[in-house]
Amino acid sequence: MSKHCKIKMNRRGRIISRSLLVLFCTIVANQPRRIQAANDNTSTPPNFFFPPNNAASGPIEDATCDVEQIEQANDSQLHVILRELMTTSFFRSFAVDLDQTCPLTQWNKNKKEKGGGSGGGGSGSNAVEKKKSDTSSTQINNFPIPTETNESEGCAGDLPDLDPDAEPACHVDLNGGSQPDFLSVGGFGSAATGASSTATTKTSPSSTTAAANEEEEFECDGGKDELDDDAEPLCSLATDDSSSSNPFGSSFESAALHSISERVGQQNWESESQQQTFDWNKVSDPVVENQDVPCDDETGNLPETFWLDTCSKIKAGEGLRVVNLQLNPERNTGYNGTHIWTAIYEENCLAVDGSTSAPMCYEERVLYRLLSGLHTSTTLSIAKNYYPPSKKKGRANWEPNPQYFIDKFADSPEHLRNLHFSYVVLLRALKKASPVLYNYEIKTGDIVDDEMATILMRRLLDSMILKSCQNVFTAFDENLMFKEQVNAVTLQENFKGVFHNVSSILDCVQCQQCKLHGKMAMLGYGTALKILFLPDDMLATSLSRNEIVAFFNTIAKMSESVREVRELTNMYWSTHTRLERSDAAIGRIDTSHSSTGIDGIDVLDAAVGAVSTLANQGLIDESTETNLIQQAFQRNPELMVLSKHYGSNLRKFLNFLPNIDSQISTGMTDNDEPDAIVVGTGLAGLAATLNILDRGGRVVLIEKEHTMGGNSNKASSGINACCPQNSTYGDYLESFKEDTIRSAGESSKPHLIDTLVGNSEAAVQWLKNRVGVDLSVLAQLGGHGHKRTHRPKQGMVGAEIIYNIQRAVKTYEKSGMVKIMVDTRVTKLKRNDGGAVVGVEAVIMKDGKNETISLTSPNVVLATGGFASDRSSGSYLDRYRPELMRMPATAGEFSTGDGIALGTAVGAGIVDMDKVQIHPTGWVDPKDPSNPGKILAGELMRGVGGILMNNEGGRFCNELGTRAYVVDKMFGHDPHYAKTKSWNVNTEIPTFSLILSASAAIGAQKHVDHYLNKGLLTRIEGLNALASWMKLPVSTVKASLQKYQRDAEKGKDSWGKVTFNGVPQKDLSSEVFYAGTVTPVLHYCMGGLTIDKDGNVLDENGKIIPGLHAAGEVSGGVHGDNRLGGNSLLECTVFGTIVGKKIPIKARNKVQLNNNLQHRGGAPEKTVTLRNISAEELKQHNTEGDCWVVLHGLVYDLTDFADEHPAGPESITELAGQDGTEEFQAVHGENILEDFDPVGIFSA
Repeated sequence: MSKHCKIKMNRRGRIISRSLLVLFCTIVANQPRRIQAANDNTSTPPNFFFPPNNAASGPIEDATCDVEQIEQANDSQLHVILRELMTTSFFRSFAVDLDQTCPLTQWNKNKKEKGGGSGGGGSGSNAVEKKKSDTSSTQINNFPIPTETNESEGCAGDLPDLDPDAEPACHVDLNGGSQPDFLSVGGFGSAATGASSTATTKTSPSSTTAAANEEEEFECDGGKDELDDDAEPLCSLATDDSSSSNPFGSSFESAALHSISERVGQQNWESESQQQTFDWNKVSDPVVENQDVPCDDETGNLPETFWLDTCSKIKAGEGLRVVNLQLNPERNTGYNGTHIWTAIYEENCLAVDGSTSAPMCYEERVLYRLLSGLHTSTTLSIAKNYYPPSKKKGRANWEPNPQYFIDKFADSPEHLRNLHFSYVVLLRALKKASPVLYNYEIKTGDIVDDEMATILMRRLLDSMILKSCQNVFTAFDENLMFKEQVNAVTLQENFKGVFHNVSSILDCVQCQQCKLHGKMAMLGYGTALKILFLPDDMLATSLSRNEIVAFFNTIAKMSESVREVRELTNMYWSTHTRLERSDAAIGRIDTSHSSTGIDGIDVLDAAVGAVSTLANQGLIDESTETNLIQQAFQRNPELMVLSKHYGSNLRKFLNFLPNIDSQISTGMTDNDEPDAIVVGTGLAGLAATLNILDRGGRVVLIEKEHTMGGNSNKASSGINACCPQNSTYGDYLESFKEDTIRSAGESSKPHLIDTLVGNSEAAVQWLKNRVGVDLSVLAQLGGHGHKRTHRPKQGMVGAEIIYNIQRAVKTYEKSGMVKIMVDTRVTKLKRNDGGAVVGVEAVIMKDGKNETISLTSPNVVLATGGFASDRSSGSYLDRYRPELMRMPATAGEFSTGDGIALGTAVGAGIVDMDKVQIHPTGWVDPKDPSNPGKILAGELMRGVGGILMNNEGGRFCNELGTRAYVVDKMFGHDPHYAKTKSWNVNTEIPTFSLILSASAAIGAQKHVDHYLNKGLLTRIEGLNALASWMKLPVSTVKASLQKYQRDAEKGKDSWGKVTFNGVPQKDLSSEVFYAGTVTPVLHYCMGGLTIDKDGNVLDENGKIIPGLHAAGEVSGGVHGDNRLGGNSLLECTVFGTIVGKKIPIKARNKVQLNNNLQHRGGAPEKTVTLRNISAEELKQHNTEGDCWVVLHGLVYDLTDFADEHPAGPESITELAGQDGTEEFQAVHGENILEDFDPVGIFSA
């Protein structure tokens, strides 16, 4: 061992302390460059920030795992559980004393002499005088010593755009705290055994001491008026790029634990308080000055109890109170802690001596990396919660500052790796303590909440046995520490001594928020060290409740930070990879042609320049750009004329572009093999088809039904998407991903979820811009943490999407680029000798005749949906979930698993086939209650305030719970299920009442109108009529509704519901109700063909089957155990698009001009005079073969359209000869009528 590892703690040892002060005071200037001495045996870590999707990779030094393993374990299991666990009462309640005074009394005396102002920088005359002669800072061993020039001690509130009436950001919210009565055993760390158990949430009377009075100068209420608008946030140091600005600066190139101050040996202290803090020459904490000094016992080892007091310097006294950590998240406080720097440098005379060239020993490196990791975590919390809510800026929530994050870490990614290292150290401690923690009794008095906390904690502990998590729990080995036989005792004593030093100095922090999180994190670290170094048999009696709370919260803090690295990186790149749109680009296009002909090089140059600028500005997509460039080089005459006259005016060029003839000859023949055969015409199949067509490809689209659309046409809730640059609702990608993982459970596939969530924004934008669907309404469905479900203002989302996308696809029919074959069933996939799929065999079913055909293509896309409606013997449902065979389904009767059968016949693998989602609410049609096909009553009906009641008139669940939860509560009415959690196939499926108040119905007006028209909902006036409809006594229904009203007033019911929308009015007798009968229904099959993130179908060995692709419900694994509401349409769009964009396109003579630009102008429409049509004439056109319908006052002939209607012809023909406006509005938007010419004006 080197000389520098014989740690006699001199002044250099306290460098760690002053560095930690920066950490806990949120003085988050740049972390230091990674010490070369600590990296001598490692390669340079990769840059975390370029490219944006490769933030970290490779092994973690001093651990046996890599970044990828840590992130996979965190994403797949740990983070979701930890975040839920921290919301429980036990783990959110942390006892802390924020009134402890700073032990450095000389600082207080100096402040009093200088007459420092309250909260702001020193404002007394002495301070002003001093400024005239002092420089802004001095340095000791490359550390800046702040002087009065830059000193501003308060929580000065240099938060951007902080509202004048906002509470200081340093303030700790004590609401929701409880009495620290649990501290009588084990106490606060190890030093609170004598703490009073009657401490209140009020400030301790101890604050009346002189020292405390002087410290009140640094409360968080000043400095706002003294700061420039463009000043650096006060939580930062005024630094430059030199190493002097780094809180972990070059001093760490020598031994961080070299030895303690000479004062230890000389007993030369400036104050008694200082001696009490830093003098470790005590029996309980000795420092070995000579390695020949006898050890603590006859064996030469420290006693087993040595590490028991690790947390003893995290002090607590009369100011002890319990703080709700959920109400006090770590964020940017604007706190400037330069007064603490002054105390560290001046009061303790931190003059550095000795060599700085020696490398760190292992123990020093571990401690450094832990401190650096914690520093990194704090900086990430500040970056993530940087901008406070501001009325003038329109910010309702705290918002991130990705640029701040990049500024801090772009040049120092090694600090992010230290974060990962710290995480695995904590996880190692968690694994060691798991036998004790698994049986630990969580007891707060809230039985339900305690049970939930216990379940979550055990689930977290069980996760270490999962394959995806095993490595990270054993990646750090504490047994490698203190192995040096000669100096082991010295190393341990002084390692603990440094930890005590750091812990004590936290009481010098004046920002309560900063002190709170500093003490919590250090207690969590201290608890981890106790666990790692104490014998196993001592753990059960050595951990206090508060230590366990701090320990788990610190693990959760690291888990959150690991996610924040990727999240902030994505946020940064989402705004820095787009080219800026600028009108100046238009001016760069020179259209002063030397030739007047449209074939001239100058016109071609204008055309290519216009297309290039449109693409760079994001006004056209890549496929459109490719097609337009091809048309330009082929000298398409219409494009060349347009470029000649409008090339310098891109807005008009773009506006007129759709008027170019889109039916240019393709030079194709009937024998031209298509680039792909797409089987299935739901959203997944149509998305794949349209993307191929837009790229200039040719598609044969096959559908076994007579109409297109599949189950996608029935979707009503919406499509999920998260837009990182849109923070209106505080949503972010990691939150969306977390919600999806939570719903997916143990079967989650992170790589598929990453693909789904990461492409969600682009998917919705494509549907809006290319397909032309209105998705302007944003809602929050059950299971989601934010509003992210998009749907149209008018009509049902599925019907709107399907109508518009099939219309877009059909525009390619005339050119022959797409051939649509309905009433055609694919019976077999064709393979070549190499095993690749090269086509299909199919049967055309028309006019009672079957014609067998064979089609070839290098690519086949399966988009055939699930199998929920196949109840035949031997079906997938019968094989994997036989108990569900009698359960009704929302899926169409065509959902029979055809694509899965086709795939498995050629060796495709299958996954999650037993994962069949049961939706809690399918409408029971009173006209046909036994029909196995049900219409879905989407989450929206419960989200707006729908109340579920059983046949006894009682509520039984939180209506806003996940689908699986509500179904479980429904099935729980059956005694057999309640006991076994298994459904008996012979048991009758239960039914329930779904009731909406008038105010709730307004929130889902379109849906309510639609269901009323179909007879699935009934409008009921008054309580008595509702009870009559339910066939129950009025008193029973009244009692349930009044209990619901009282729960809403309290803000929580016995099932944990805390959001109460559309609560019935107080006077139930005059309330208008909308009620219907619902039942659990089969809704979605999570299982299917095994795919990778690119939509390739994999065989049973995980190998790609060449030429075979899948998208939508036919594929499995995307949703895990349970699909999150709104993710079905998203899956179809995302994976359909991925497949459509990757399939190779053959070169052809000419390529059809892309039609994805919607009409924004062009030739004026012809004026047509319409005749009046009377009611009598209208009634004459009331058959399937002659179907006229009134819509919005105009009469339309829908005879030919009825067979093409995605929802089937019945919805059209049943309105023949009538005014169908109301029914039409409930499902469709008016834009659908653009394709139809009215035959007249209705004159009733």
